[in-house]
Amino acid sequence: EVQLVESGGGLVQAGGSLTLSCAASGITFDKSVLGWFRQAPGKEREGVSCIDGNDGDTYYLDSVKGRFTISSDNAKNTVYLRMNNLKPEDTAAYYCAVVWFCSAYGPSVEVDHWGRGTQVTVSS
Repeated sequence: EVQLVESGGGLVQAGGSLTLSCAASGITFDKSVLGWFRQAPGKEREGVSCIDGNDGDTYYLDSVKGRFTISSDNAKNTVYLRMNNLKPEDTAAYYCAVVWFCSAYGPSVEVDHWGRGTQVTVSS
C-alpha cells in the first residue's frame, strides 16, 4: 500500500520559513517523481514544485522561484519543500503526490497517489 504523509505545515508570519516533509512508503522512491501541489480556498489546485527521482530534474512555479527549494532524501524516502520568505498568498493546503512526470511546465496532472495534505497559513 502506498502512503504519503505530509508534515511541517503551520502558522507563520510573512517573511518566515517552513519546511514541509512528505514521507513515502510503498513506492520505489528513487525511481519516483514526486510533486507538491497547493490549493487555497476558492482557488484551483496548482503544481508548486516537483522532483524527478530518476534524474534529479526539478520544477518551480514562477511565483515561488527563488523562495522554495525541493529536495529528497532517498535513505529516508522523504521529499522536502523548504519555503522561505513566505507570503500571505502562499496560504493553502499543501499536498504531496506521486506524479507521472515532472516537466518544465510543472508536475503532470496525472497523479497516482495523493497525501492528505498539510495546512500552511501565512499571516501578514
